[in-house]
Amino acid sequence: MDRVEDVFTRLRRYPDVEAPNLYAVDAADRLLLDTAADALTVAGSGEVAVIGDAYGALTVGAATRHDLTGLRVHQDLLTGELALAANAKNLGLTDRYTAHGLDAELLTGARVVLMRLPRMLSGLAEIAEAIARYAAEDVVVFAGGRDKYLTPAMNEVLAESFGQVRAGRGRQKSRVLVVSEPLPVGESRFPVAEHIAEIDGDVLAYGAAFSGPRLDIGTRFLLEHLDRMKPDAREAIDLGCGTGILAVALAKSRPHIRVVGTDQSAAAVASARATAAANGVADRVTVVRDDAMSSAADNSADLVLCNPPFHVGAAVHTGSAIKMFAETGRVLRPGGELWTVYNSHLNYRGVVERMVGRTDVIGRNQKFTVTRSVRGLRDVQR
Repeated sequence: MDRVEDVFTRLRRYPDVEAPNLYAVDAADRLLLDTAADALTVAGSGEVAVIGDAYGALTVGAATRHDLTGLRVHQDLLTGELALAANAKNLGLTDRYTAHGLDAELLTGARVVLMRLPRMLSGLAEIAEAIARYAAEDVVVFAGGRDKYLTPAMNEVLAESFGQVRAGRGRQKSRVLVVSEPLPVGESRFPVAEHIAEIDGDVLAYGAAFSGPRLDIGTRFLLEHLDRMKPDAREAIDLGCGTGILAVALAKSRPHIRVVGTDQSAAAVASARATAAANGVADRVTVVRDDAMSSAADNSADLVLCNPPFHVGAAVHTGSAIKMFAETGRVLRPGGELWTVYNSHLNYRGVVERMVGRTDVIGRNQKFTVTRSVRGLRDVQR
C-alpha cells in the first residue's frame, strides 16, 4: 500500500453521518489526484486551490503525495470543513492548508484547481466564473465526479467561462474534465432573484443553494400550515434554512417573533441573509452556519421548522434527518413545537416522537407528510 492509500484508510467523515455504505474517499478523488499528478508536481506553494473536497481526500492526498504547502480550500458544507480539519489534525497536516470562501483569497494566483463537480449547474457556473475571474491566466482546472452525476450540460457550463474543456478517460465509473484558457467574465450574476407569491417577496440564491431562488414543493406544503404553528412563539429556528423562505415567511407574518436560520451550506447562509434583507426582516432574522443547530443552547426555542434532507451523497440515508431531530429535542423548550415536512415513504413520525415528543400528522398529500411534535408532553403524560 502506497503512502497516499495508507492516508486514505485513516480518513473519516465525522461529524457527518457515518455508516458502512458511506465513505470518506471514493474513486473520483483518486482519479482526480492521478490525472492532476503532473501539474501538482510542478506547482509551487500557494498555487493550488481545492474546491468541493467532501471530507479532505483531495487536500490531504495532494499534500501527502506532492509535499505541497499553502493549499487553499473551499468547501460549501460545514461538515466537510470540520471533517477535513479533523483528518488533517490526525495526520499532522493542519499547517498545509487554509480555508476560504469562494472568492479572490481562494483563487488569486492559483495555477492548479482540483474540484469535485457539484450537482447543481448553478453552483458549477458560479465556481467556474470565480476561477476565470481570479485565477492565473495559465490555470488548469481538474474537475471530477462519479459518472452517474455527470451530464453534458456541465461541459456547456464550463465552456461559458473557459476556452478549453476536455473529458479525460474514465476509470471505475468516474471521470475528470480538464479545463483551461479562462475567458473574460464580468460581474458575478449571483445571487439570482425570483419573486415568490407565497411569501409576497423576493428570494435570492447563490449558485450552490438547494432549489435556487425557487420554492420547492415540500416547503410550499409546510407553508400552508404557517398560521397554526405555535401562535405564541417568540423565538423560532428554521433548521436547514436553505435560502431562508420559511424564516422570512414566519418573520413577515409575525412582527414580534425573532427567527434564527441555520444551515451548514455557506451558499445557503449567504442566500438566506440576502433574502432576509430583501424582504426587510434582517433585523429579526439571524442566519448562522451550523451543523444541525449544534451551537444553539438547550431549551432556547419555542418553535422549530424543518424540511430535512434525506440524501447523503449517493445514498438515500436518514442519518442527517435523525441528527436534526435529536438536536431539536434538546433545543426546544418544554411545550415547544417542531413542524416538519418529509417524503411520506420515509415515515419519520416514530423517530420524531421518540426524539422530540408527541407527534401528530397535520397534513398529507400524494408525496409529503407534515407533522407537529410537542416537546415534553409525552413525558408529562407518563
